[in-house]
Amino acid sequence: MTSVTLDSRTAYRTCPLCEAVCGLEITLDADDRVTRVRGDRDDPFSRGFICPKGASLGALDFDPDRLAEPIIRDRATDTWRSASWADAFALIAERAPAALGEYGRQAAALYLGNPNAHTVAGALYVPPLIRALSTRNLFSASTADQMPKQVSSGLMFGDPLTVAVPDLDRTDHLLMLGANPLESNGSLCTAPDYPGRLKALRKRGGRLVVVDPRRTRTADLADEHLFIRPGSDAYLLFGIVHVLFAEDLADDRIVSGTAFHGAEQVRSAAIPFTPEAVQARTGIPAATVMRLARELAAAPRAAVYARIGTCTAEFGTLTQWLVDVINALTGNLDRPGGAMFATAAALGIVRTRPFRLGRWNSRVRELPEAMGEFPIATLADEIITPGEGQVRMLVTVAGNPVLSAPAGARLGDALAGLEFMVSVDRYLNETTRHADVILPPPRSLQAPHYDFALLQFAVHNYARYSPPVLPPADDRPSESEILTRLALSLSGQPQPESDPVAAVDELIIAGTLHKAGLDARRGELIGANSTEQRIDMMLRLGPYGEWNPDREPVEVAPDGMNLQVLLDNPHGVDLGALRPRLPGVLRTASRRVELAPQQLLDDTARLVAGLSDAQPDVVLIGRRQLRSNNSWMHNVAALVGGSNTCTLHIHPDDVARLGLGEQAAIESAAGKLTVPVEPNDKIMPGVVSLPHGWGHSGSSQSVARAHAGVNANTLTDDSRIDLLSGNAVFNGIPVTITPV
Repeated sequence: MTSVTLDSRTAYRTCPLCEAVCGLEITLDADDRVTRVRGDRDDPFSRGFICPKGASLGALDFDPDRLAEPIIRDRATDTWRSASWADAFALIAERAPAALGEYGRQAAALYLGNPNAHTVAGALYVPPLIRALSTRNLFSASTADQMPKQVSSGLMFGDPLTVAVPDLDRTDHLLMLGANPLESNGSLCTAPDYPGRLKALRKRGGRLVVVDPRRTRTADLADEHLFIRPGSDAYLLFGIVHVLFAEDLADDRIVSGTAFHGAEQVRSAAIPFTPEAVQARTGIPAATVMRLARELAAAPRAAVYARIGTCTAEFGTLTQWLVDVINALTGNLDRPGGAMFATAAALGIVRTRPFRLGRWNSRVRELPEAMGEFPIATLADEIITPGEGQVRMLVTVAGNPVLSAPAGARLGDALAGLEFMVSVDRYLNETTRHADVILPPPRSLQAPHYDFALLQFAVHNYARYSPPVLPPADDRPSESEILTRLALSLSGQPQPESDPVAAVDELIIAGTLHKAGLDARRGELIGANSTEQRIDMMLRLGPYGEWNPDREPVEVAPDGMNLQVLLDNPHGVDLGALRPRLPGVLRTASRRVELAPQQLLDDTARLVAGLSDAQPDVVLIGRRQLRSNNSWMHNVAALVGGSNTCTLHIHPDDVARLGLGEQAAIESAAGKLTVPVEPNDKIMPGVVSLPHGWGHSGSSQSVARAHAGVNANTLTDDSRIDLLSGNAVFNGIPVTITPV
């Protein structure tokens, strides 16, 4: 919905650049150029909040370095030429089926970058692409980021998408580990204006405790900040669990009740992790561990939240498990003010069987799959290791794993050896430069927006649909059409004269309605196109939906939710505070919360063994930056510079101890870099930090090239993973630092 003046107009949409789902008010001139972006003050969830990334959406969307048409690489000269869409798809249809026919389906691989979670196309039209490839070699940014949380949730609740989030607006006590939402805007915890929500927590008398190897901006806001040795969060949490049992602080309804299973097994597993034992591993005094446990148990409403700093570590899945174990043992799981489960408006994936981990294994390292994916840490192995099933063809969608995956240089070398590669991407970057064909999607403002994934993790129930702000160019397919046409090309099917998106949607709509016994209601679906009709169906069948006989009533849609409700409310709709959802949300075989899944208990043996491990002199961790999101926002001048630079944060005492100057050499078992030194007393001694996503030397992106930085993943080792989830280890990397 837009408002029009004589020389400009204003449009409203959800920001697609991070997980906070902030509402934007976008002003465009008569030539459809963005002249201003500010927060949408009428959005009931974000209430006008905006960050520098959102404010730069216009500059990002109209970046002159974005690809405007497909390009094809001449391998003989390593040069690129522009191509028509027809020619690009024709080349794919010629090369891909031939390669798959010669080597088999398992010779193909697909990599999905995290922008797919922020687009309608990524949510609805990647599945046909997966089916077209018919390979088990699926990889994504999830195993460089969040898979430990999804695996632990899957084992505890039966569904990896059933993730408990802190009820930020009602909690009295929040313990936060390895998260810096004042920079990241939150992650697996959708909360626009996270800073304002944390300030409100403290203003109403609540307490915020942040545990992090750096005194981040979030830690500066907290009542208390505790330094912790990187990678040791699971020890701290197990120490808290130990105290909860030892001092009879665990909620008896959880320990003795029937809704939870495994409390006694958790009690036994926690025995070795006394506060004194974990002190040596974490650096946090035993008395502090005991106090943390007592405060959580005594708080009227409390929640524990841990994010990327804890996921990208050696014991990531155990850490995420213990977060929810503590939330449960203190009586705060599924309780207002505790850790709760959102109720997203659109019908999502309805799991009928309990989550299973490791249904098959990767070819080279025999790593177990999780959620149908293999760890990104083993993609290079699958490409360079000869034998049946060797990956010879790769498709990437909106991702740059050469910069974001561990051992990035090794992966880049592996990509250079592929026989055929296709990328759907807006840029010629460090990864896509190895492709044979790059298919660029249109601008974000030319696409519809609905947050299918992120609203499953929201701290308040809410929904918003944004139609395209700008019409697509007549000669450019939408991102949805690109993905569906790519799927046809990969499988060798001819390109249809009619819209392939509509064909996919009609199959999905017809099948879903038939399964629901609603075939006769097909004609009631509304929408400007088949995608909107599909969204309308998902809303009507969802928890608040018009066609759901058990729908939850909401004031904004007394007759039930549908797309028209969202079209009539362009600023979004408030669907109410989080509500208790147990046991209905569970998909475990027992229909109980499984506090002690056997695979998690078995992995605690690694923790016990690590209690006595010697600690390295210096370790490396990553760093979030407010004006950056992974590797693809470094080509906007307004977002680069200031604090958004690629420097090595190191404590001044370590600078003096190591005799460092303006630059230093940093070396790990995997590689070596020369980096600018930035002394910083907000990082604990013995820890250094580099931001991820940099290393644009030689890039075709002019601004990014001028602020190249270094690729921190030259130093990470793709042989180091969290064993249960396969997540890459980016934090706690042993390094040596020497003067240059």
